[in-house]
Amino acid sequence: MVPADQGGGVMRTDLLAEPTAGLDEALAVVDGFDRALVGGLLRPQPAQAADLNGLACAVAGTPLASRVAEAADKAAAGAASEDHFVALAAARTALLGSVHDALMTRVDEAIGRTRGEATASTPGERHMVNLLAAARSWLCDLARAGWQGIDHEIVSASAQVVSSMLPDPSLRRLATLLDGFAAELAASCPGAALKRMPVRRWGDVWSRAMLLTVPGAADAPTTAPATGRLLPLGVDVHEHATAAQAQVHAVFEPGDGGAPRLVRAGVSVPKPDTVVGAGVWQLLRPHMSLLAAAGEGRSMELHDMPITAEGDLIWSDEQARPGEPADPFATARVVLPTTTAAQTAPLHRHPAGIAVPVFLEGYAVQQDDDVLTFTVAGHGVAVDTDRVPTTGPLTPEAVALSNACIGLLRWDAGAFSIQPLAVETTVRKKAVAVHAGAWAGGTADKTGAKAEKAATEAVAVLRERAGRLLRK
Repeated sequence: MVPADQGGGVMRTDLLAEPTAGLDEALAVVDGFDRALVGGLLRPQPAQAADLNGLACAVAGTPLASRVAEAADKAAAGAASEDHFVALAAARTALLGSVHDALMTRVDEAIGRTRGEATASTPGERHMVNLLAAARSWLCDLARAGWQGIDHEIVSASAQVVSSMLPDPSLRRLATLLDGFAAELAASCPGAALKRMPVRRWGDVWSRAMLLTVPGAADAPTTAPATGRLLPLGVDVHEHATAAQAQVHAVFEPGDGGAPRLVRAGVSVPKPDTVVGAGVWQLLRPHMSLLAAAGEGRSMELHDMPITAEGDLIWSDEQARPGEPADPFATARVVLPTTTAAQTAPLHRHPAGIAVPVFLEGYAVQQDDDVLTFTVAGHGVAVDTDRVPTTGPLTPEAVALSNACIGLLRWDAGAFSIQPLAVETTVRKKAVAVHAGAWAGGTADKTGAKAEKAATEAVAVLRERAGRLLRK
């Protein structure tokens, strides 16, 4: 047996390929409930009733048992109330949470990483209950109509709720989720004409939104002050037509000499759809100095920076200053194997949310058609090059020529894969590092500079047009 922490780079990829007991059965129950939502729960058919009963049976041995059994019976009879729909959403979320936990246990075993103790959550305050009830009512109407029954009248009913929520920061997470969900559903109307639909995705969004309507569920998490050194590992970028997000994965070394921890810090901004690729950095950069440090390969010194129990830094530039140079690959080789990771909060436990920083080196690269694989100790793990952002110099071609990789271990469609954040390759007998976030702090690279210039011009034009409209 090969240990998982021989100075970094050694991972039990054979464990990642082994089947996980009960995983397929749990996902099958979730799929059944999602099928029930397709046809709607206003007048359920026998097949839908069977799928609802399957959900109740799956949580029969849990504290949710009695509530979900009642909710499934009422929903099967077409008589479910709002509380019943909340119970069904909770059961679906709990099942996917169990899948998440089983997969994370396998991940921790494969990479030899320890995880901190779970932190008990406390109920939040009850505020703006009327708006939460209005959002819950709309979500219940969606469930009764089903995805095949959606039309513009049903979907547009969310607009007033969303507009009332957005001014309140405590409700903004739910408002944003509902707004995006409604926009996606509106683009798919009428549901009866859809030949294909993202059933799992819509089930995920519906369930999460339903639970966020429970008073206190969307409250800001409690934080503690963090003082010490932050060593960036890599930057993950998510880009959509109207929004962009950058998330820096890093190792935090506490100033009191405690064990290093895996942490994250993120920033999200709205953006015009004409700003793409490397151009998004100029929108993100002013809001978080950590991006420049990550792009330059530099550490950050933190003083009383708020951090949640899940390891998320609530970033404030006033509580951080640039530190000494810090090579991410040196951090990955020396410090990453000694880190501990935080537990995930119950509401956030979902297999799609798994993104674990890992380091691999000495692997063999194999390319079959469009599938890239890193083979370690005779066992392969797929490389998801589709997730490599277009905001930096890292390309699928560079990944294919690499011999070391910092990446995020993810799980999707029944298998684990690596999302590269940075790779080392050899050019003219010299090791060269290529980072996805290399342009985060600015660049002299011709391609990156050209994209930023185009974005600057696009933003300037939009601001001029907006100013002209406001003056009218």
